[in-house]
Amino acid sequence: MKRMIVVGLSILLILVGCSGKTLVESDLGIKGAPDWVNEGTQILDDKDGRYFHGVGQAPPLGDESLQISTADNRARVEVARILSTYIDVAYRDYGAASGSGSEMAAEQAVSRQIESLTKTNLNGTRIIGHWRDKKSGSIYSIAELDLQQVKKIVAASHEMNKGFGGYLESRGDNIFDRQMEESK
Repeated sequence: MKRMIVVGLSILLILVGCSGKTLVESDLGIKGAPDWVNEGTQILDDKDGRYFHGVGQAPPLGDESLQISTADNRARVEVARILSTYIDVAYRDYGAASGSGSEMAAEQAVSRQIESLTKTNLNGTRIIGHWRDKKSGSIYSIAELDLQQVKKIVAASHEMNKGFGGYLESRGDNIFDRQMEESK
């Protein structure tokens, strides 16, 4: 099951999230830092949409390009981590709703179908901002993935189980809301 989640996550990371000005409450307390740095990785629902935000940080590495790339990759990993939780919940809910028998066989087929798509490019989560802490020299990156894009890629996939795609389309917002509440 966990392997399937990781594989499914890989598929979803093909997506490019929509950028927008999302308001995030701050609690880390780095003076002068943008709110997204202080709040960190989270799921957000605002007037512009529903997003998975991941924040990554890299200390000075002697090479600015490498430092930025490291922070970007860490931000993408954070999006992958929270998206993995979301997909796990959605898939468990789908499995419970689909019942047993032929639907369970279809559920196993979903795992194989998702696995076959893992060979695709994983650079889909969009980096929407950077910030350098002048005091420490650390660079922070924020990556964003839009829930609507997640739904679209699942629905458009010819190899994905249509039952799971339909389930995610119809109940994905409710699952998102539950995940957001649990993360508070």
